[in-house]
Amino acid sequence: MDIKIGGSIQKINGKELSYRDFAERYLAKNEPVVLTGLMDDWQACKDWVTHDGKPNLRFFSTHFAKSKVEVAECGTRELTDQKRVEMSVSEFVDHWLEDSMDNHVGKEKSLLYLKDWHFVKEYPEYVAYTTPLVFSDDWLNLYLDNYRMHKDPDTYQENNEICCSDYRFVYMGAKGSWTPLHADVFRNMRSCVYNIFEDVSETKFPGFDKAIWLECTQEENEMIFVPSGWYHQVHNLEDTISINHNWFNAYNLSWVWDLLLKDYKEARDYIEDIKDICDDFENLCQRNLAANTGMDFYDFFIFISRFSLAIVVQLYSLLINTNFESPIQSWSPTAWHLVFNLASIRRIALNMKSEGCLTGNYGILDLSESWDNPQFLKLCADLGRTYTMIHDQESRRFSVKEVFMVLLEENILRICAPEDLVKFIDFSVVKISASFGKENILLSVLDDTQPHVNCECEAKGDHALY
Repeated sequence: MDIKIGGSIQKINGKELSYRDFAERYLAKNEPVVLTGLMDDWQACKDWVTHDGKPNLRFFSTHFAKSKVEVAECGTRELTDQKRVEMSVSEFVDHWLEDSMDNHVGKEKSLLYLKDWHFVKEYPEYVAYTTPLVFSDDWLNLYLDNYRMHKDPDTYQENNEICCSDYRFVYMGAKGSWTPLHADVFRNMRSCVYNIFEDVSETKFPGFDKAIWLECTQEENEMIFVPSGWYHQVHNLEDTISINHNWFNAYNLSWVWDLLLKDYKEARDYIEDIKDICDDFENLCQRNLAANTGMDFYDFFIFISRFSLAIVVQLYSLLINTNFESPIQSWSPTAWHLVFNLASIRRIALNMKSEGCLTGNYGILDLSESWDNPQFLKLCADLGRTYTMIHDQESRRFSVKEVFMVLLEENILRICAPEDLVKFIDFSVVKISASFGKENILLSVLDDTQPHVNCECEAKGDHALY
């Protein structure tokens, strides 16, 4: 069908774009942008590309031949996605080379597209690229570098560890390969248009024919930021290798929660007719939610609780050297960033409470067990390095034990429900403020911080395609 192209996507030199400018112009407005000039020193640009600008397929078959990857058959539809098969990288490369010898003539169904390869996790010693500064406030992958998001005891297998370990992917596809319409960050592809260039049912998708589309041709060595919730369809005009990140942080955390809540309600309504005969209906709903999105309510709650503690550790360490006699407006960008993070999590926890989430017996998260936990200590260190880099400040020492000495009070570190997390955040900022003789200053800032102010700390991301 004919679609309406209503504009293009701005393209700018990434070297001339500061983090603050990126936040104000694109993150805060949730608008896409193409960035150039940020891949000059990438090892991938040297190893993965031949001298004539083509994908160096032999490099992959030589160095990563045995890796098992998911491959989409571009000409075969399976429900709302392309049919997926598993093969080794060497098998995929052999198929690509054989197909290219036939120039793809009459071979649409044989076009394969390698997708969702967890390359970073599988080959941590091979540093193919460095995440650009503007995309580095990545809570999702920082967390998954230290913890597993969801573990189903009935289906978990050790050999599946990498497949659920992060959201940093390598894609490889020959000219003509493509990806159906989709939106990223824990969205599934149920009830979604498959191909915008085919006839689309007006009954099933009312108003689709009125949609206005942006068109963008991403050239070699360019990056595109696709904002939260933006549907997009990808067609490879040439043989292509791309690096893809899905990520979220304080700014678009609400998108993730809203999608989880929506998917939960759909999962619950779908099996509502067996509620009366089900021994644990809520647990079944949560398991179905995790199967669809990769995590359930409890996984998400554990994630934001641990991240809250890591942010509190960083905030305390930062404020040790902060002059509280200065006006709030003169605080460092990092301080604003950390307070904004806590405010964002606090709003989500309040929303979870209002929705009546996690009212059953889901267990207790005892944050006091984190102070000497190697995984948590690494998360804190990674988070500190991230904000030091983003705001171009000197690295600072942090002591988790010092923070726990400040926060230690009976039950405040035992988190069972969303209201406990709100209490923990409020208690933490009050105690930290009191430690510096300003008992209420941080709490007032926490209450006043909103997403549309202080763009220094409005770090948000969804999907960066390189």
